[in-house]
Amino acid sequence: MPAAPRAAKPAGLALRERNKLDKRERIRAAAAECFTRDGYASATLRDIAQQAGVGLGTLFNYAADKRDLVFLIFNEELGALTDETLAVTLTGADLLEELIVICGAHFRFFATRPALARILLQELTFYSEGKHAVEFHAIRQRLIEGIALRVAAAQAAGTLVKSEPPELIARLLFFVYSASVRWWIAAPEPRAEDGVAELRRLLRLQMNGLAA
Repeated sequence: MPAAPRAAKPAGLALRERNKLDKRERIRAAAAECFTRDGYASATLRDIAQQAGVGLGTLFNYAADKRDLVFLIFNEELGALTDETLAVTLTGADLLEELIVICGAHFRFFATRPALARILLQELTFYSEGKHAVEFHAIRQRLIEGIALRVAAAQAAGTLVKSEPPELIARLLFFVYSASVRWWIAAPEPRAEDGVAELRRLLRLQMNGLAA
């Protein structure tokens, strides 16, 4: 399993800021490696600090605990992925297909690192404290708000019921995705195309309803 990709350092940063970014990326990569190699339960903060070449006290400047480290690994890439997929949809196309573009990108992303993705999806439940919690919840909120915009567009086009607000429908659709991705990632070798195919069926069932 490759370590988490290193983020490019912005040009023109002061030496102190570059050093902070370098330590952050070393800790991020070390956490990804240790969690993948040793498992979340067995990896220790001391192991990760040693792998990163920093003191334990320095590590605590970047993450409050092991759970916080999981989100340090993922937040930057998840945020970029979410913003990218939201930017290329909202074209007025079929709502289901727009959701598949948005959510399918997440399935493909998680499929590249299933061991780490399992940890993330396990640990995000009730994740409300930590240095990276606010950023994670902001990413999730952007995703739900993006879905709500597409729901509103479908309602305006007359292809979706207008009896409920788009924000509530968006949360329902997000819940379907969220449960689906957890079910899928639990497979021994989760394939993105399998997860997306099942998500498509679930979303279609949700949109069409189960009434005879």
